[in-house]
Amino acid sequence: MAGAVELEVGDRTVRISNPDRVYFPARGETKLDLARYYLAVSEGVVRALYERPCMLHRFPTGVTGEKVHQKRLPRGAPDWVQTVRVEFPRYNRHAYELCVTHPADVIWAVQMSTVEFHPWNSRRADVEKPDEWRIDLDPMPQAGFADVRRVAELTHEVLDELGAVGWPKTSGGKGMHIYVRIEPDHGFSDVRRAAHAFAREVERRAGELVDLTWWRKDRDPASVFVDYNQNARDHTIACAYSVRGVPEAVVSAPITWDEIPDAEPGDFTIATMPARFAELGDLHAGIDDAVYSLDELLDWAERDERDGAEAPPPPDEDS
Repeated sequence: MAGAVELEVGDRTVRISNPDRVYFPARGETKLDLARYYLAVSEGVVRALYERPCMLHRFPTGVTGEKVHQKRLPRGAPDWVQTVRVEFPRYNRHAYELCVTHPADVIWAVQMSTVEFHPWNSRRADVEKPDEWRIDLDPMPQAGFADVRRVAELTHEVLDELGAVGWPKTSGGKGMHIYVRIEPDHGFSDVRRAAHAFAREVERRAGELVDLTWWRKDRDPASVFVDYNQNARDHTIACAYSVRGVPEAVVSAPITWDEIPDAEPGDFTIATMPARFAELGDLHAGIDDAVYSLDELLDWAERDERDGAEAPPPPDEDS
């Protein structure tokens, strides 16, 4: 193993040990390659994580080895790394989670073997009031990315009618995520209710292509699930620009609506994203300036409930 490397990250220095350890065997990319990738997209990934409680997916020996889901900040953090306390009432416990405010926080997390960053959809100013509504298009086993594209088009259509701005990104897997910035004036349950009402409207327009059946085993295997549960408390998904823990080092990549017809998830990796970011910048740069109120969607939820729509089980029941 090569000796440690020191990276200058703004006004801070981060030491990367074992820099030549292979993390992604498909092309042989290393821990240092991962750190340099996050440096290249630092503006975007910091925007995606800024002041949010963040769970880390760590791979101490690379992505083909053990995976550690880390809620608590790893030990040994520099004094400039900030945290936010979150409560877990169901277990009568709490944790101090990473709270990114500077690119060096991300690179330090990489030093601690983090590959994926999974933030909450709320910020530390009030962790109980989300400011991000997340639409997760999750294809079932017999559905392909072409089906996800079709549902994304319908999602865009409904968002436009609502006057909401959606910010799409690949999931880094088979699906797609669309984020909407919202006013932080509702709790998680109301955001989930609004997201469920939206999903029902997409289902009405999509016919058999979308299936909102609660239990995964009961869904049409050729359908797409519009997963409103990603808005439940302590449910997290990989942020924009997060690398995924797969050998090909695929990235959850922001894309434009116009790119969706031709985009393929595998196009976006730590090998391709730095040049793309240098050319296009952060495609989610305007997200904080496009804030939407959930009031109309909550009206939809009340309408559907009056019409007999069944509420889904609590989100902590495995779907």
